[in-house]
Amino acid sequence: MNVGVVPDAITVLVALFEAKGALEYGEQVSQLEHALQCATLAERNGADDALVTAALLHDVGHMVHRDAQSTFEAGIDDCHERLGSRYLQRWFVPAVTQPVALHVEAKRYLVTCDPDYWNTLSEVSRRSLQLQGGAMSAGEVRDFSEQQGAMQALALRRWDDQAKTVGLSSAPLEYFLERARRCLKFDQS
Repeated sequence: MNVGVVPDAITVLVALFEAKGALEYGEQVSQLEHALQCATLAERNGADDALVTAALLHDVGHMVHRDAQSTFEAGIDDCHERLGSRYLQRWFVPAVTQPVALHVEAKRYLVTCDPDYWNTLSEVSRRSLQLQGGAMSAGEVRDFSEQQGAMQALALRRWDDQAKTVGLSSAPLEYFLERARRCLKFDQS
């Protein structure tokens, strides 16, 4: 790479998925499989380009974290939602980054407001929920509900929980990255 040349977002994301996409994070699927499944579920449910892209990239914070697995094993929240959102903000519109930033709060909200939601969580998600603050207080529920992107984050959260199925078919990364291109802040072609 030439000095002073900044790679575009899609090039960086492809490299990130190539380097870290095969990693597992305690679930039965890899980071890449989880991302593709989540984006597929979003698309099947009629989500727009921004929400499909948020679904694809919602866990990018795990991949850019120096050592997310050891942090989790040590019982420390890696704050991947904030890390991922900040990482993506340089390239993507808020309609992508806000649901990414809120998808952990969405889990906490759903545990608080939907009595059946707890039963849909995997063991890993239940453990991480405790690290992430557990159920919300009434004030936190109100504050979450008023945030821009909260409704999109709730949809993303449900797809996130379902996107842990071994063998679930999905389109390839390149397909979803074409949708992501339409959500960039500026044209990088």
